[in-house]
Amino acid sequence: MLGNVLITGGASGLGRATAAAVAKQGGRPLVVDLRAPADEVDHALADLADREQAERAVTELAERAGGLDAVVTAAGIDACGTLSDVPADRWERVVAVNLLGTASVIRAALPYLPEGRGRIVTCASTLGVRAVSDATAYCASKFGVVGLTRALAAELAGRIGVTLLIPGGMRTAFFDDREPQYKPGPDARLNQPEDVAAAVVFALSQPPGCELRELVVCSSTETSWP
Repeated sequence: MLGNVLITGGASGLGRATAAAVAKQGGRPLVVDLRAPADEVDHALADLADREQAERAVTELAERAGGLDAVVTAAGIDACGTLSDVPADRWERVVAVNLLGTASVIRAALPYLPEGRGRIVTCASTLGVRAVSDATAYCASKFGVVGLTRALAAELAGRIGVTLLIPGGMRTAFFDDREPQYKPGPDARLNQPEDVAAAVVFALSQPPGCELRELVVCSSTETSWP
């Protein structure tokens, strides 16, 4: 049984697909997002760029559910453009949500995760290991998630399972608000978020003492990997 799984960004995209996959496997998804999920899922609203909001949402859901068994940090945003063109506040918000928000949620969740069988899955990106132009904020934040997760795996070894998820592009609303030059082309091969969510559930389902440290999940013709 997956138990109580807290999922950030669970109202859309990979987060929503993960919540559905957890529920299908008999677990209880607990969603943290800026907006309420369309599905009947227990949730708390929070802006992950605000540490106090993030901590309050995690505590509220964990107390309501009677503890946590796992955390999946699927929330993420982007701000495309060159470093000189992206306004500083937008640039810094990407890092605040993607990296600092991830750290805030995990920090708040740790006291509720059971020793020996608790799980954490963080969501980086293929752009957390490969840098491209016009993505300095996103790359900085996702490279940071990679480093955070690897250090956390060493820190929590033998106590809490830690998995780094590195997904390629997915068919979600993530690209909708971008300018045309930053959207995937008509021939782009993108993964379905449900397929990536299945990999997340697989990582969460490993027996105590067995961990998937890192997972790269992408289309077979993903251009950002390797």
